[in-house]
Amino acid sequence: MLRSFRFGKKASGSPGRSLQDADFALLGRIVAGDMEAFEKLYRAYHARLDRFLSLMTSRRTVVEEALNDTMLVVWRRADTYNQQSKVSTWIFAIAYRTALKALRSQDDPVELNPDDEPLSQDAGPEQSLMAVQTRSAVLRALESLSAEQRSVLVLTYFHDLPYAEIARIVDCPVETVKTRVFHGRRRLRAMLQDDAGGCS
Repeated sequence: MLRSFRFGKKASGSPGRSLQDADFALLGRIVAGDMEAFEKLYRAYHARLDRFLSLMTSRRTVVEEALNDTMLVVWRRADTYNQQSKVSTWIFAIAYRTALKALRSQDDPVELNPDDEPLSQDAGPEQSLMAVQTRSAVLRALESLSAEQRSVLVLTYFHDLPYAEIARIVDCPVETVKTRVFHGRRRLRAMLQDDAGGCS
């Protein structure tokens, strides 16, 4: 249980280690009911979780609900964090399970809206159009994959996580993650090539 852990350890020289230490300290304060610490952790993870969930489903209401449900679990169950993984891995695992539950409850197809993603102010009209078309094609292709394949591709290519950490998040062996990435990437590539061929 987190209540028995010692908080306030000195951060080591590694930036990743100091981030983990900061997250761990916040989690310790959350266990004690510190709402300010929770708000700080929420702000720290909001953009990352939003990006992950937005690539799992294009339905904004589902993304927002899953994100809030994820952080509600963090608030209520912070004392269950057992230090077997990084705090970020634990939070993403909660988000993954929450997203799977939400996706399984979706019955109807979702219209993709590439305009939801703001474009760079420096982009000209042609670049903006190309970016919208590319994003739309990638989202369509991602949504055609199973949730399991989609999640490992998103965590690999959009969050740059190593296979071992992804395996902890999705709760399966590393070899299964590699297999899902291999087959998901191959299917994604084929779909994008078909999409490009249809547009020419």
